[in-house]
Amino acid sequence: MNTNKLEIISKELGDILISKGLSFTSAESCTGGWIGQSVTAIPGSSKWYGAGFITYSNIAKANILDVSKATLKSKGAVSEEVVTEMVEGALIKSGADVGVAVSGIAGPGGGSKDRPIGTVCIGWKVKNLKTVSATELFSGNRNEVRYATVEYTLKRLIELVRDF
Repeated sequence: MNTNKLEIISKELGDILISKGLSFTSAESCTGGWIGQSVTAIPGSSKWYGAGFITYSNIAKANILDVSKATLKSKGAVSEEVVTEMVEGALIKSGADVGVAVSGIAGPGGGSKDRPIGTVCIGWKVKNLKTVSATELFSGNRNEVRYATVEYTLKRLIELVRDF
Protein backbone atom coordinates (compact mmCIF):
# COMPACT_ATOMS: atom_id res chain seq x y z
CA MET A 1 0.00 0.00 0.00
CA ASN A 2 1.41 3.31 -1.07
CA THR A 3 -0.26 6.26 0.63
CA ASN A 4 1.95 8.58 -1.45
CA LYS A 5 0.20 7.20 -4.53
CA LEU A 6 -3.17 8.13 -3.02
CA GLU A 7 -1.91 11.66 -2.43
CA ILE A 8 -0.76 11.93 -6.07
CA ILE A 9 -4.16 10.70 -7.27
CA SER A 10 -5.96 13.04 -4.85
CA LYS A 11 -3.90 16.03 -6.03
CA GLU A 12 -4.73 15.21 -9.65
CA LEU A 13 -8.41 14.99 -8.75
CA GLY A 14 -8.24 18.32 -6.93
CA ASP A 15 -6.51 20.05 -9.83
CA ILE A 16 -9.22 18.85 -12.22
CA LEU A 17 -12.03 19.85 -9.86
CA ILE A 18 -10.53 23.32 -9.37
CA SER A 19 -10.10 23.78 -13.13
CA LYS A 20 -13.78 22.92 -13.63
CA GLY A 21 -15.07 24.83 -10.61
CA LEU A 22 -16.49 21.70 -8.98
CA SER A 23 -16.70 20.59 -5.36
CA PHE A 24 -16.46 17.04 -4.00
CA THR A 25 -17.96 14.93 -1.23
CA SER A 26 -17.59 11.32 -0.14
CA ALA A 27 -19.84 8.80 1.60
CA GLU A 28 -17.88 5.90 3.04
CA SER A 29 -18.67 2.67 4.77
CA CYS A 30 -15.95 0.00 4.51
CA THR A 31 -13.20 2.56 3.89
CA GLY A 32 -14.01 4.36 7.13
CA GLY A 33 -12.97 7.83 5.97
CA TRP A 34 -9.87 6.82 3.99
CA ILE A 35 -11.11 8.72 0.93
CA GLY A 36 -11.59 11.83 3.02
CA GLN A 37 -8.18 11.38 4.62
CA SER A 38 -6.54 10.97 1.23
CA VAL A 39 -7.99 14.14 -0.23
CA THR A 40 -7.51 16.25 2.89
CA ALA A 41 -3.82 15.28 2.90
CA ILE A 42 -3.54 17.69 -0.04
CA PRO A 43 -2.83 21.30 0.99
CA GLY A 44 -5.64 23.55 -0.18
CA SER A 45 -8.15 20.72 -0.53
CA SER A 46 -10.72 22.84 1.30
CA LYS A 47 -11.14 24.68 -2.01
CA TRP A 48 -12.75 21.59 -3.50
CA TYR A 49 -13.62 19.14 -0.67
CA GLY A 50 -16.22 20.30 1.79
CA ALA A 51 -17.65 17.26 3.56
CA GLY A 52 -17.30 13.54 4.02
CA PHE A 53 -19.72 11.11 5.59
CA ILE A 54 -18.69 7.91 7.35
CA THR A 55 -21.88 5.89 7.48
CA TYR A 56 -20.70 2.49 8.61
CA SER A 57 -23.98 1.13 9.99
CA ASN A 58 -27.27 0.76 8.17
CA ILE A 59 -28.85 3.12 10.70
CA ALA A 60 -26.29 5.80 9.82
CA LYS A 61 -26.84 5.26 6.09
CA ALA A 62 -30.58 5.75 6.59
CA ASN A 63 -30.48 8.59 9.14
CA ILE A 64 -27.61 10.64 7.71
CA LEU A 65 -27.79 10.02 3.95
CA ASP A 66 -31.50 9.15 3.65
CA VAL A 67 -30.82 5.70 2.21
CA SER A 68 -34.14 3.90 2.08
CA LYS A 69 -34.61 1.31 4.82
CA ALA A 70 -36.51 -0.76 2.24
CA THR A 71 -33.49 -0.73 -0.09
CA LEU A 72 -31.16 -1.68 2.76
CA LYS A 73 -33.45 -4.57 3.71
CA SER A 74 -34.12 -5.87 0.20
CA LYS A 75 -30.70 -5.32 -1.42
CA GLY A 76 -28.31 -5.24 1.53
CA ALA A 77 -25.77 -2.59 2.45
CA VAL A 78 -23.27 -3.94 -0.06
CA SER A 79 -25.25 -3.24 -3.22
CA GLU A 80 -25.15 -0.83 -6.12
CA GLU A 81 -28.62 0.36 -5.17
CA VAL A 82 -27.42 1.39 -1.71
CA VAL A 83 -24.27 3.17 -2.90
CA THR A 84 -26.39 5.01 -5.47
CA GLU A 85 -28.63 6.28 -2.70
CA MET A 86 -25.59 7.03 -0.52
CA VAL A 87 -23.85 9.22 -3.11
CA GLU A 88 -27.08 11.00 -4.03
CA GLY A 89 -27.78 11.66 -0.33
CA ALA A 90 -24.24 12.91 0.24
CA LEU A 91 -24.55 15.37 -2.64
CA ILE A 92 -27.84 16.71 -1.30
CA LYS A 93 -26.56 17.00 2.28
CA SER A 94 -23.21 18.58 1.31
CA GLY A 95 -24.24 20.72 -1.65
CA ALA A 96 -21.25 19.37 -3.60
CA ASP A 97 -21.18 18.89 -7.38
CA VAL A 98 -19.36 15.55 -7.46
CA GLY A 99 -19.51 12.58 -5.12
CA VAL A 100 -18.52 9.00 -4.45
CA ALA A 101 -19.93 6.33 -2.16
CA VAL A 102 -18.47 2.98 -1.12
CA SER A 103 -19.85 0.00 0.79
CA GLY A 104 -18.20 -3.37 0.96
CA ILE A 105 -16.88 -6.38 2.80
CA ALA A 106 -13.25 -5.76 3.69
CA GLY A 107 -12.90 -8.85 5.87
CA PRO A 108 -11.55 -10.84 7.50
CA GLY A 109 -15.13 -12.03 8.15
CA GLY A 110 -18.54 -11.15 6.81
CA GLY A 111 -18.26 -12.66 3.35
CA SER A 112 -20.70 -15.10 1.76
CA LYS A 113 -20.88 -17.15 -1.43
CA ASP A 114 -22.78 -14.34 -3.18
CA ARG A 115 -20.69 -11.56 -1.67
CA PRO A 116 -17.23 -12.83 -0.79
CA ILE A 117 -14.68 -10.87 1.21
CA GLY A 118 -13.31 -8.14 -1.05
CA THR A 119 -16.68 -7.33 -2.64
CA VAL A 120 -17.12 -3.57 -2.80
CA CYS A 121 -19.90 -1.54 -4.40
CA ILE A 122 -19.03 1.97 -5.52
CA GLY A 123 -21.19 4.82 -6.77
CA TRP A 124 -20.06 7.98 -8.55
CA LYS A 125 -22.16 11.01 -9.42
CA VAL A 126 -21.18 14.15 -11.32
CA LYS A 127 -23.69 17.00 -11.13
CA ASN A 128 -26.91 16.18 -12.98
CA LEU A 129 -25.54 13.16 -14.84
CA LYS A 130 -26.87 9.70 -14.11
CA THR A 131 -25.22 7.97 -11.17
CA VAL A 132 -22.67 5.37 -12.23
CA SER A 133 -22.13 2.30 -10.06
CA ALA A 134 -20.02 -0.84 -10.09
CA THR A 135 -19.30 -3.90 -8.01
CA GLU A 136 -15.64 -4.89 -7.74
CA LEU A 137 -13.85 -7.79 -6.09
CA PHE A 138 -10.54 -6.76 -4.53
CA SER A 139 -8.06 -9.24 -3.08
CA GLY A 140 -5.88 -9.11 -0.02
CA ASN A 141 -6.27 -8.52 3.67
CA ARG A 142 -8.62 -5.94 5.19
CA ASN A 143 -6.31 -2.97 4.67
CA GLU A 144 -5.37 -4.06 1.14
CA VAL A 145 -9.04 -4.30 0.16
CA ARG A 146 -9.73 -0.88 1.66
CA TYR A 147 -6.67 0.69 -0.01
CA ALA A 148 -7.58 -0.82 -3.40
CA THR A 149 -11.10 0.55 -3.00
CA VAL A 150 -9.86 4.08 -2.34
CA GLU A 151 -7.39 3.99 -5.23
CA TYR A 152 -9.91 2.56 -7.71
CA THR A 153 -12.68 4.92 -6.61
CA LEU A 154 -10.55 8.06 -6.99
CA LYS A 155 -9.01 6.99 -10.32
CA ARG A 156 -12.44 6.27 -11.79
CA LEU A 157 -13.73 9.60 -10.50
CA ILE A 158 -10.85 11.38 -12.26
CA GLU A 159 -11.95 9.75 -15.53
CA LEU A 160 -15.56 10.79 -15.02
CA VAL A 161 -14.76 14.37 -14.04
CA ARG A 162 -12.14 14.83 -16.76
CA ASP A 163 -14.78 13.96 -19.36
CA PHE A 164 -17.44 16.20 -17.78
